Amino acid sequence: MTELEPAPAGTDRRGFLRGAGLVGAGLAGAAAAAATAAPAAAHDRERRGGYLWLAGDHHLHSQYSNDAMYRIDDQAVRAIAGGLDWIAITDHGNQPFAAHSIAPQREDLLAARERHGENLLIFSGLEWNIPAGEHTTLMMAPGDHEAEVLQEFVNAYDANVVGARDGTPANEALAVEALAHLGDAVADGRLADALVLPNHPARKGIDSPAELRAWQDAAPGIVIGFEGAPGHQAAGLPAPGMARGRGLYDSSPGRHSFPGYPAESYRTWGGFDWMTATVGGVWDSLLSEGRKWWITTTSDGHQACGDWVKNPVDPLDQTGYDTIPYNEDGDTFDSTGVYPPPVGTGRPVAEYSSFPPGAYNKTWVGASDFTHRAVMKAMRAGRMWVCFGDLVAGLDTRLRVKGRRGSRHEAVLGGTLAVRAGTEVELSVKIDLADRVNHAGLLPRLARVDVIAGKVTGPAADPNTLYAPETRVVESWDVAGETGSIELVHTFTVEAGMYVRVRGTDGKRSQPGYLGADVDPAGPALDVPGEVDPWEDLWFYTNPIFAELK
Repeated sequence: MTELEPAPAGTDRRGFLRGAGLVGAGLAGAAAAAATAAPAAAHDRERRGGYLWLAGDHHLHSQYSNDAMYRIDDQAVRAIAGGLDWIAITDHGNQPFAAHSIAPQREDLLAARERHGENLLIFSGLEWNIPAGEHTTLMMAPGDHEAEVLQEFVNAYDANVVGARDGTPANEALAVEALAHLGDAVADGRLADALVLPNHPARKGIDSPAELRAWQDAAPGIVIGFEGAPGHQAAGLPAPGMARGRGLYDSSPGRHSFPGYPAESYRTWGGFDWMTATVGGVWDSLLSEGRKWWITTTSDGHQACGDWVKNPVDPLDQTGYDTIPYNEDGDTFDSTGVYPPPVGTGRPVAEYSSFPPGAYNKTWVGASDFTHRAVMKAMRAGRMWVCFGDLVAGLDTRLRVKGRRGSRHEAVLGGTLAVRAGTEVELSVKIDLADRVNHAGLLPRLARVDVIAGKVTGPAADPNTLYAPETRVVESWDVAGETGSIELVHTFTVEAGMYVRVRGTDGKRSQPGYLGADVDPAGPALDVPGEVDPWEDLWFYTNPIFAELK
């Protein structure tokens, strides 16, 4: 393996390669530079509110994907340079992967864990083609049987391997069976732990609301939410960038799409999936049932070599990538399940649609300690918030009984505060504002913070319910010009079961929400492909905190 060069002088974990992410340009240079950065020294991870807040990305690809070519070790190096503490390698499920990739991928994962263990927690996983649905992260805790279970799972349940792509009742049932199989693998100890999160859920309209609900019902401790904001954000950079939709959200309904989704759902809003960005939308409809349904954001990092990748005829089938020879012997991904890496070979590297890991998308997880199992436990608990472009440096959000202190009288992200009807409570939002430039060389400035609240009304009568009419923005703070750390407090009375969540923005792009100004007066704006610079439209979102009556 070619040794990687040391990091350039003056770089650090939280402000790496400040000149490399020039807005609208410099993508290939940024990729090459990031790929040669050496691992940073182990850093002191500070606790906030009793938790170790660790930034991560559960959706990264390697040379074992048919549309990506970085080694696992290279992705680890890039993640450390981007300020991440944990990543999951989620290569695509398909016939070549099932036939050839899993054993050598396992060896590379173990080697990367050994090399980077002090700096980075590396999970194995899969971008699973869920039967009758689209793409889904499967994330597994380290253990002796990871590769064995993964091989069995891909062989039996990946839609591209078993021909279960169409949205038929039989394929929908196979997805439920697959999730139950994962639950059994955890219960019998073959897997230490597993999590599943649908990726870019509204991009092609394939994951219906009923399927989302059915997946979690089949494995409630494993299906914990979805990507609230997709990767591939660099696709939105205006020319000379890719000038497409952010997240590659620029399609329209197809033969697999749920007919109830509106045209606007096929675009991002402020870079976020329509299901998440719409106040009172799909995410809120799940939360209003009382579901523990959390959001994340990822890079969807491929960083593929553009010379060797072509667009498939049908993105769902993923055919047409793999028959391009990459050496004089005529080897292809189809025949080997692996591409040779571009790093250190003199081959050109192009960032074609996703920023390097950690450069733009970060999911922050409040863990008890720096271990794989602690990260997964925190994700399952919903102690997570997500951020674009390092808009804020830190966040601590709590719901507490007014005038009381201590863990008995408060709840953190993902938690539940039990109170009597009529109790006055406070939502406290403590924010460390950005104090250094981000990957694009810009110093982000937070302009506004919103509180969103909704009622918990119980299970929906229709599993394809799209909306939560009781949810709306209930408080907004103008924080433009603030520096350092701030605390914002929203006080209200709990009269019934409910939840609150928080978002913030740099304020550069806003419009009334999809369901109207009465619900969301200044939400994220609809993204027009090729016309929105992602660095000029930054947001953070928290997961909710629930309140219930004793």
